[in-house]
Amino acid sequence: MSVLHNRVSNKELKEKLYQETFPRTTISFYQYFSISDPVAFRDAMYQHLNALQVFGRIYIASEGVNAQISVPTHLLEDFKTYLYAIPQLNQIRLNVAVNDNGKSFWVLRIKVREKIVADGINDPTFSMENKGKYVNAQQMNELLELTETVVIDMRNHYEFEVGHFDKAIEIPSDTFRDQLPMAADMIKDKKEANIIMYCTGGIRCEKASAYMLHQGFKNVFHLEGGVIHYANKIKEAGLESKFKGKNFVFDDRLGEKITEDIISKCHQCGAPCDTHTNCKNDGCHLLFIQCPSCAEKFAGCCTQACTDIVHLPMEQQIELRKGIDKGQQIFNKSKQRLRPRLGIDL
Repeated sequence: MSVLHNRVSNKELKEKLYQETFPRTTISFYQYFSISDPVAFRDAMYQHLNALQVFGRIYIASEGVNAQISVPTHLLEDFKTYLYAIPQLNQIRLNVAVNDNGKSFWVLRIKVREKIVADGINDPTFSMENKGKYVNAQQMNELLELTETVVIDMRNHYEFEVGHFDKAIEIPSDTFRDQLPMAADMIKDKKEANIIMYCTGGIRCEKASAYMLHQGFKNVFHLEGGVIHYANKIKEAGLESKFKGKNFVFDDRLGEKITEDIISKCHQCGAPCDTHTNCKNDGCHLLFIQCPSCAEKFAGCCTQACTDIVHLPMEQQIELRKGIDKGQQIFNKSKQRLRPRLGIDL
């Protein structure tokens, strides 16, 4: 019987990853297309990718596929051969990580979801077939030079905080489903303007561009491949980066430098800093920005209370966090949660 799920502990898997003697390449890709049987599609993909020693996180829904993975570099061509054999994914754009140590993932998880991007859209007349026009890196830079261009960042607050495009408008919400109607409302008087949507890898801004067209906006564009693809292309072409700072990524790296600009600050002392970390207290796991000095002072924790907890014997820590599951909260840095916890003004 084929193995369709991982059954080894995360600790063992991480140890095994760091013992590997071959390099890995971190890749992300997505595609909106109709999948009639997401479960069967998921199981077949798991079998193939598991055999190729691929690690990462993949979501599959009836609307398509969204993937962030690491592939053994020596098996990269075999991976492409498999992927491109799927008709809807043939020659799909693969976003290669900008800064990559190959240690981004340590296990393969493929999950079936209702949507590959939770959007809150229930309108049956909405369709991804009518979406904005792609712009490449050079076109993005040219449009940013025009004073009338409206640039919308469709990422979360913690992504925007450490890096964003010149002139970008932050949509102040913690979820993509809330950002969509909020973005449309914030620029409701600019139905005729050139509007560029962007995100990390392209998947959110592509859906956002379709949503804006559905709401009556006329000239909607979205950045091809998001910030990741943009960063690679400007480097290839020797273009100036209009994106300043760090691009947050949803894996163990928690970010990749696009420029040397540090536009954010430590949430504990206010020093210039753009290093995200998860609170070391397993009963917290708050994602926040912490400088090296505060990391030492608070033992990698977000508050003195959490620091005190991590210094307790493990048995007491386990007792204190009984009934608390923070396993899925490693990217939870909502403004609502940060303000009272760290006492900062966002």
